[in-house]
Amino acid sequence: MTSGKATIGGSDRFEQPVFSAVIRPHRSLSPQGFRIVIVLVCLVSLVASLPFVIMGFWPVAGFFGLDFLGLYIAFRISYRQGEAFELLELTPIRLLFRKVSPRGEMKDWQFNPLWTRLDREIDAEYGMQHLLLTSRNEHVEIARDLSPPERETLAEALGRALADVKRGH
Repeated sequence: MTSGKATIGGSDRFEQPVFSAVIRPHRSLSPQGFRIVIVLVCLVSLVASLPFVIMGFWPVAGFFGLDFLGLYIAFRISYRQGEAFELLELTPIRLLFRKVSPRGEMKDWQFNPLWTRLDREIDAEYGMQHLLLTSRNEHVEIARDLSPPERETLAEALGRALADVKRGH
């Protein structure tokens, strides 16, 4: 006796992803690099404020500290925003687009792949600026965090996968 769900004619194959991609915002500074930058900025602020403290202009040191604090907060906000991501998953019977915010809030869009197309907005000078999933009267922009060349690569791969699904492969 086996447990699990029964399948007729291999219906599980309709649930297997044909294409899957996770799109995350790019962060050029690693956590270790962040620590190094913060330590260096802190040291520079201390060294630069020391002569002012010695001359009796101690409030200037506070302004150096505010600069350091502002930079630290900006980096922390940037890394927090970097926790957001987009998920694209194409199966023979559906196209799922899930957008997850930095707070973990999810918003899903599901499309029938047979009725879905990719719309591209291309600027002659800057490349692909927008990539949209369009189905009936619904338009959803995807891959906002990718550069134009990366967006083009994603569009080509997803376009091929959509065409394969439409042909029944």
